[in-house]
Amino acid sequence: MSKEQENKAIVGRWFTAFWGKDCNLAIVDELAHRDMLLQYSLHAPRRGHDDIKRFMTDFRAAFPDLAFGGTADLIAEGDYVVGRWEGGGTHTGPAFDDFLVGGLPARSGRKMRFSGITVLRVEDGKVAEEIGLDDGVTALQQLGLLRAA
Repeated sequence: MSKEQENKAIVGRWFTAFWGKDCNLAIVDELAHRDMLLQYSLHAPRRGHDDIKRFMTDFRAAFPDLAFGGTADLIAEGDYVVGRWEGGGTHTGPAFDDFLVGGLPARSGRKMRFSGITVLRVEDGKVAEEIGLDDGVTALQQLGLLRAA
């Protein structure tokens, strides 16, 4: 198996276990580099196992049905893997103030569904960086945190 195929397999497992319908936080210890960077437009950057686990625990508490999935084949070159995805969830949990532009009161019932592209860097068999470009404006409009123009 080529390096690119190995990296795509690692990222595929990461996406499914971390971002899929049933999050398994043990995947962070297994597949994330100890200083992994997780960065998307909706939230402040996260770094390291504890910070990333805390982020996902809070995100999924606020959005219990949160799930994202791939919408195209992964593309790999060297240490980098690119994936296209879509997903979302309904805010039925506690208040959530992790968005960079504001927060939601408890159980707002607001739904978000949006898409994006993520570039991941794999180092020594571990995900070292996950940097995404997403349609956060759509999500924030759906959640009532930004007005549509």
